[in-house]
Amino acid sequence: MWRMSDELLYDPSGPVLITGGYGTVGAEIARMAAADFPVLLTGRSPERGRALAEGLGGEARAWDLADPAPFRAAVRAVVGSVNDPDDRVLRAAVTAGIPYVDITRWTARLQRAVTVTALLRPTAPVLLSSAWMGGVSSLVAARLAAELGGAERVEIAVRWDTADRAGADSVEFMDRLGIGFEVVDGGRRRLATPLTDARTVRFDGAPVRVARIDTPEQFTLPLTLAATTVATRIGFSSAAATRALFALRGTGFFRWAGGERWAPARRALLHSPGDGGTALVRIDVEHSGRSRSATVADPHGQSHLTAAGALLGLHRVLGTDGAPAPEGVVFPEQHPDPGAAVALLAARGVRVELTDGPSAALPDGLHRAGTPAAA
Repeated sequence: MWRMSDELLYDPSGPVLITGGYGTVGAEIARMAAADFPVLLTGRSPERGRALAEGLGGEARAWDLADPAPFRAAVRAVVGSVNDPDDRVLRAAVTAGIPYVDITRWTARLQRAVTVTALLRPTAPVLLSSAWMGGVSSLVAARLAAELGGAERVEIAVRWDTADRAGADSVEFMDRLGIGFEVVDGGRRRLATPLTDARTVRFDGAPVRVARIDTPEQFTLPLTLAATTVATRIGFSSAAATRALFALRGTGFFRWAGGERWAPARRALLHSPGDGGTALVRIDVEHSGRSRSATVADPHGQSHLTAAGALLGLHRVLGTDGAPAPEGVVFPEQHPDPGAAVALLAARGVRVELTDGPSAALPDGLHRAGTPAAA
């Protein structure tokens, strides 16, 4: 439970506070953010992050969200890159009027965060950016929808590289594989079962079998883009891993192995401290009989791509990305110029390839299939 003794103060010249700032994703966010702002990294064991913080000219401090010990700091913005199960960080930031970005909530917790934020009547922007890869999937979907003039159907396919580095929170979706979730199909809401409705999607010419998982953009995109069908599916670079996961679903493993007791076993199926891999996401949008597609590729991996999404969110809430800062609670796809925001990914080494579209010139950072990647 959030403690009233927690006190964050808004300081427009202060550091950006990154909770979980020296975890797998948090460290990537810290390195990116430190190029523009001083940083304050927090977590349960600050000694683990001290070398990183000092190397970035910042500070590491203890803030264990499960510990009742109070935390106080004066900061210009907060980025949540670790689970905030009791909304402790959210409440502290909103109460203090501090711009806030969160990238770690599954759908049910994001829905609760919307309610909590609305009840607190925020005076600073609150960006709930837990869509796949720090909101990148939703932002690209909005980019394609803007080109089409709308979005009736949005299909997102994720190829998870089993050789990539992945922190514990990155594979938390494994905890949801035994729980049905609400989706919108053809304008009607229904319950979907994880790892069903499978299909094959090609990434760089290679077929990958993908199936549905519970992700927040399936909740937000019908509300923000008026999409009547939204589906996010996941598959793996290893066909054997995909088959194994589907087989486990068939045995009912994810239903009977729920709860905290089995969490290590579930997450160990994908949690990897590997050397790294390439993050690949394909987004397809249809509207009025026309379609546009994009493939997002990050050779630095899924943690790096998630951090890039978080950095876009940070600049969004601070109003430093060329657009006015939003008011109240927003989702990533509500950016006033999603094309310009997506183009900024190129500066982080992220490639966004449009596989079809009009012949008009594209913003820097976007390119058609068959053309050289942006530098």
